[in-house]
Amino acid sequence: MPSRFSSLLLQWYDKARRDLPWRGEEDPYKIWLSEVMLQQTQVETVIPYYIKWVERFPSIESVALATQDELLKFWEGLGYYSRCRNFHKACKIVASKHGGKVPAEWETFLSFPGVGEYTAAAVLSIAFHQPYSVIDGNVKRVMARLLAFSEIVEKGTALFEEKLDKWLNQDRPGDFNQAMMELGSQICRRNEPRCFECPVESFCKAKAEGNPAVYPNIPKKKERPHKTIVAGIIWNDGKFLIQKRPDAGLLGGLWEFPGGKVENGEALDNTLVREIREETGLIVEPGNKVGAVDHAYTHFSITLHLYHCKLSKPLKDNGAFDKHRWIQPEERSQFAFPGANHKLFQILESQTWTDHE
Repeated sequence: MPSRFSSLLLQWYDKARRDLPWRGEEDPYKIWLSEVMLQQTQVETVIPYYIKWVERFPSIESVALATQDELLKFWEGLGYYSRCRNFHKACKIVASKHGGKVPAEWETFLSFPGVGEYTAAAVLSIAFHQPYSVIDGNVKRVMARLLAFSEIVEKGTALFEEKLDKWLNQDRPGDFNQAMMELGSQICRRNEPRCFECPVESFCKAKAEGNPAVYPNIPKKKERPHKTIVAGIIWNDGKFLIQKRPDAGLLGGLWEFPGGKVENGEALDNTLVREIREETGLIVEPGNKVGAVDHAYTHFSITLHLYHCKLSKPLKDNGAFDKHRWIQPEERSQFAFPGANHKLFQILESQTWTDHE
């Protein structure tokens, strides 16, 4: 029998939920995709990416047959690119070992690359109506306020799960989970809790205390370190060199201009020559500066400088390097680049790409 809490929550959800492209979806593949895209990413940002993706890749088989470069191009700008690479690997497993059908068994689904307990609980509850509760950032905030949990919010996960398992609607576990996330996103907001619209405010201890905004207790973020990076656009017969980042690590699988981090006290041009030699084996002469851009990542920020470069020695084989490509400016749309590189492309466009001549 549904708890009073879940009844009130679902009544509200049925009336107030947002119309999102994955809401009401029955295809486990598309439900899984939406959950992967929504990890650490706002709904408004995900919507156009999700729509574009399912138009091009309507099934697990279509993802499995695609190249990583093609998938990363469709993911370009969404960030946290390991999500895309892992989803590709997982879809290949589903296509080859499970007949293209998402398995409904917890241990099996949890074993796939990139699938943690949150994703497994979300997909299995929404797609297969299995009684797993989910806890994301929104749900943690709601639970911290409902229980007036004053300790650091991460320490409350076990307590939150215990309570949610009691409240979980066994007939509609997926809707219950989505309702909790929707409540945190739309009503129980971080800096502006809208208690007057909350369907379960009678359960909220923080509301009873009179100051729900003091919850949850989140440690202050450390100041992000800043790095200075220099890169070169190396020209040869009207083409320039791009290189592919290793799959492991930040921005894995994306393409970029060769370059690297400037050490303390090191001149930009010296760094540029050194890094390009180390990464490509090429000896270059830096020329005119294209410009510099600032860009922020989750854990650090950068200033990225770009210089036109020419080769000190002619290429013997026209640059047949592993993980490197010589491309014309108009061909860059075929490759996925980090956001900072796109900022540099805008500068290059304004200069009509000609300052290297």
